[in-house]
Amino acid sequence: MKPSNWLIILVLTIGVLAISTSAVLVRLANLSAGMSGVGFSLVIAASRAAIASLLLVPTWSKIKWQKLQPGAILYAGAAGVCLAVNSALWITSLSYTSIAAATTLINTTPIWVALLSWWLLKERLSRQTVIGIAVSMTGGLIIGLVDIGGVTTGSNLLLGNFLALMGAWTISVYMLLGREAQTKGLSIGGYIVVVYGISAIILFPIPFVSGVGYFGYSGLVYFYILLITLLPQLIGHTSLNWSLRWVSPTLVTLAILFEPVGASFLGYLLFGEVPSLIFLLGGVILLVGVAVAALGSQQK
Repeated sequence: MKPSNWLIILVLTIGVLAISTSAVLVRLANLSAGMSGVGFSLVIAASRAAIASLLLVPTWSKIKWQKLQPGAILYAGAAGVCLAVNSALWITSLSYTSIAAATTLINTTPIWVALLSWWLLKERLSRQTVIGIAVSMTGGLIIGLVDIGGVTTGSNLLLGNFLALMGAWTISVYMLLGREAQTKGLSIGGYIVVVYGISAIILFPIPFVSGVGYFGYSGLVYFYILLITLLPQLIGHTSLNWSLRWVSPTLVTLAILFEPVGASFLGYLLFGEVPSLIFLLGGVILLVGVAVAALGSQQK
């Protein structure tokens, strides 16, 4: 039975609000630990994946693994690798660039999904999608070249922007792999268990190589890491995945474009990050282009 439209809107809104807290919580964890950069970012990424995997342990017995087509687990495992890389890249980007830039660039995912689908899966791009890609590229170029302004913790804006963009590339591959895994019979519950588990296994030992451990931080740091797991990952992404059962993926994509707005507002309130007018112009152009491309994807 389909839920009411009001319930769908409520759950979708909760999902967008939850994921909008991700960048702010990462920044708060960095400040509480007095650390930033690659090493501590990997601690956050690995801890988030490990906690999420542990919280899913009680669901294992309810997952049905029968009647899977060949390759389902393989696709899900590959998606887990992409999720691990994405988490490491995007969380690290917040050590070098602004919350507004990181969240805006990571939301270019629909553009890269469309291009990958055209290149790898030979799916046709509509004229509207092509126009949207061109517009978004213009906005992205503006963001990449301007001085963002108001960034107190960033030390290398171009590096941070590039890491966020790489995060968008890897999450795009993740989405395509996830679609293949689920079309081969893997349920959403089984898919999440495999993906989060593989991501945790890959990420967990890496901080030790960087000379950064998991212990010795204040309780506030661990509290923020727990919130990062519960709010944006479990509540946020679960709400968005649930919404996909009842509404168009394009509508969900368009709703997610409000993440940079919410995240930037929180960044302004908590850290005084005020993007320059040129950056805001580039951000608006980029998000409009993504919206146009996403709407155009329905015309294929």
